[in-house]
Amino acid sequence: MMISTVRGQFGGVKGAVVYDPKNPAAATVEATIDCSTVNTGEPKRDADLRSAEFFDVKKYPVMTFKSKRVEAVGPGKLKVTGDLTINAVTREVVLDLDGPSPQIRDTQGRDKIGVSGETKISRKEFGILYNPILESGGVVVSDEVKIILEIELIKN
Repeated sequence: MMISTVRGQFGGVKGAVVYDPKNPAAATVEATIDCSTVNTGEPKRDADLRSAEFFDVKKYPVMTFKSKRVEAVGPGKLKVTGDLTINAVTREVVLDLDGPSPQIRDTQGRDKIGVSGETKISRKEFGILYNPILESGGVVVSDEVKIILEIELIKN
């Protein structure tokens, strides 16, 4: 309610990344996020987020991201430009990434790398317009949404 930042996460994320550290520009990223897995730690708010006012999961069960280009912008820094689709609205976004980390082998023998990143979007640009005005004149929900990524990739 514009008093503090509400954080949430999605548990249903699936995707594929093709990445060669010698040629980052050839990388591709595709991801699908199950909108019904949104979790802010407050069940009533999560139900509201799944409703037609926000993600409308009955009509649009997933959001997607598909990269268009990847650029190395410094040591350990990548910029991934791609199309983000939420509620059947597609907009180009730029993800600023740190990483990938050096490859490690986990206790199950799988090779992994990690990457962190972020971007900001306008929820209104994706058709999420819910915005009641409070008696005090403020709004309930900010337009700007910060997306923070913490991703672990397993090599196939």
